[in-house]
Amino acid sequence: MSRVNKQILSHFLPVTIVLLAVYSVVPYIKPGMPVAQILDNTTVWWGISFLILFAFFLSRRYFFDKRNQDNMLIVWVYLAWNIVCIIRGMFVAEIYWDWKGLTENAMALLLPIIIFSSTNKMVVQSLLSFFVKYALPLFVVIAVIINTDAYGFYLIPISFMLLFLPVFTKRQKIILLIFALIVLISDFGARSNVIKFGVPLFLLVLYYFRNIISVKIMEWARIVLFVFPLVFFTLGVTGVFNILNIQEYMKNEITVSGTDYTGERGEQNLMEDTRTFLYEEVLESAINNNYWLLGRTPARGNDSYTFGLLLVELTGRYERLSNEIGLANVFTWTGIIGVILYSMIFFRASYLAVNRSRNIYAKMLGIFVAFRWLYSWVEDMNNFTLNYFMLMVVIGLCFSESFRSMSVKDVTVWARGVFDVRYVRLQQYLFKKNKYAKTEYSSLANVPQPEN
Repeated sequence: MSRVNKQILSHFLPVTIVLLAVYSVVPYIKPGMPVAQILDNTTVWWGISFLILFAFFLSRRYFFDKRNQDNMLIVWVYLAWNIVCIIRGMFVAEIYWDWKGLTENAMALLLPIIIFSSTNKMVVQSLLSFFVKYALPLFVVIAVIINTDAYGFYLIPISFMLLFLPVFTKRQKIILLIFALIVLISDFGARSNVIKFGVPLFLLVLYYFRNIISVKIMEWARIVLFVFPLVFFTLGVTGVFNILNIQEYMKNEITVSGTDYTGERGEQNLMEDTRTFLYEEVLESAINNNYWLLGRTPARGNDSYTFGLLLVELTGRYERLSNEIGLANVFTWTGIIGVILYSMIFFRASYLAVNRSRNIYAKMLGIFVAFRWLYSWVEDMNNFTLNYFMLMVVIGLCFSESFRSMSVKDVTVWARGVFDVRYVRLQQYLFKKNKYAKTEYSSLANVPQPEN
């Protein structure tokens, strides 16, 4: 029976990435599209989301690399605290909208369970391979029915694969760069997508100057990425300097053509401050309602007299369940305790990747994770989408001892296996020579687990 379960999971796990890709862009389907009525079914997607979480929970038994057990303690503690907050939410929820919010946010807070299976590089390879084989061709259809600012939400795994650009073949590089270019030029107003796809390309500097840039310099860069948000947050709260309102210190506006929340094209100001008032509402709500330490639970949001005006007739409250700022949501739902635990996951994962790895690609992943923590102060909303899913996958690879211990040649074979099955066979051959290998395998289900 155990063998059968492992076979089922090995075939289902890769499918999850395509399901999440579609789910992530459903809210951005163009008005009037008939397919919207088919895809926009909350009950169906809740069922799929629960199935994904359950599958990854079960997959720990078969695919979790147990050599990482000690480093995963912080993930367990964070998940345990989230479960406590979810249970508290059951006592806090009063109306239908509270219970709906609790359900959606609870599943998002449990998504870090993916980190465990993602410590197995074969799981990650199978996810990416399935995405390339099925999700990329499907994008031809998806691109027609969604707004251009949502392209990056669907293609977010490409931003991750850009970090491995040097190891891919010429044809594979062209494919990745074409899709990255589509995201970058389709909608300059989608600032977040431009940043998420631009930063991995910028981090390739670490690869090309790897003989000059030492691990010590990378470690300092990693620390800076963690310190900067805290410094600027302090400066902003004290009124000394608000980096989010940079337009106040500049004379000229920088405008581009982009898509607004209604799907209409128009001129957008790239320097516009869309975050300061969110911070003010989140912090004031926490202080006024005294939930800053433990959080308001995922059943509730923060008081808001901007977006709350749109919701008061529906819920009876001037309250917004979630914000675009990822860390603000963690704070509202799980308090300062949750923020500290959440931050520790990023800090530990990036530390291991930068300081305890043999290959430059793991080190770049570590810097990338540190950047994503910084970016969670601006956006990176932690909801049940492909973006947050891929972030957990990347963190899982940073925790993975087997990935961090690979040589550059090993990474080359692994990465090219995402596109070409011949490299998977080569990987299998090399794996059989490994001291941990005991049996031959031809699929993810047959991968033997390392012994402690």
